[in-house]
Amino acid sequence: MHWLYLCLAVLFETAGTVSMKLSNGFSKVVPSVLLLAFYGASLTFLTLTLKTMDVSVAYAVWSGVGIVLISLIGFLFLGESVSIVKAVSIILIITGVVALNITEHRPIN
Repeated sequence: MHWLYLCLAVLFETAGTVSMKLSNGFSKVVPSVLLLAFYGASLTFLTLTLKTMDVSVAYAVWSGVGIVLISLIGFLFLGESVSIVKAVSIILIITGVVALNITEHRPIN
């Protein structure tokens, strides 16, 4: 169940960040209200995730996957530029999140 909560937390965080961009510095009411609602939902689901998952792994997945999703949304829908450095950086983030998940159940002695 914690993975479902974490996926919901990531999706709400991503929606909150898109709303942040669309709010234009809190000058637009609807995106501003959505921003607060989405981030509230995200933190709620992240908190539920932390009941059964290590904070290091949960936070890495939450922030890492959120970064990747928001970067893709920026590139595909918000007209942000794509460069080799940005692409490689995103690949490194994904690699780090995967590595943390692989080692989650293998403690180092």
